[in-house]
Amino acid sequence: MFFPDKPKAFAEARRVLTPGGVFLFSVWDRIEDNEFADEVTSALASVFPTDPPRFLRRTPHGYFERDKIEADLARGGFTARADLTTVAERSRAASAEVPAIAYCHGTPLRNEIEAHGPSRLAEATAVATGAVARRFGAGVVDGKIQAHIAMVDNSE
Repeated sequence: MFFPDKPKAFAEARRVLTPGGVFLFSVWDRIEDNEFADEVTSALASVFPTDPPRFLRRTPHGYFERDKIEADLARGGFTARADLTTVAERSRAASAEVPAIAYCHGTPLRNEIEAHGPSRLAEATAVATGAVARRFGAGVVDGKIQAHIAMVDNSE
């Protein structure tokens, strides 16, 4: 999900695999199926309405279309059809502040927030914390996360 040229990255993975080897990777599903990320992204749009930070939607949650993944694997030289499995789980945190800090401080989303001014990070984090708390409650929070697991053989 982070490589700008996915077919090229897949071609390199295929190149270093032994014949019959298996390439296994995961990508996050669409942001709407990842509740904390979606809530933080929506909250930040209210803080920065003219230029909202979109890193989460664009990058980790922007490469989820199964047909596109399969096509990129084929363009990377994989001839076997990929086995794509969608897995839904729960993400739990001790408080709403934990996912807010994780996303706002611990990902490149921080760069987009601070591009509005370094002093905006605390404000953005507070708004994200409030949004997560409103949706998931006070105390321990629990949100859906979902990803695709891809497995493809390096058959000749």
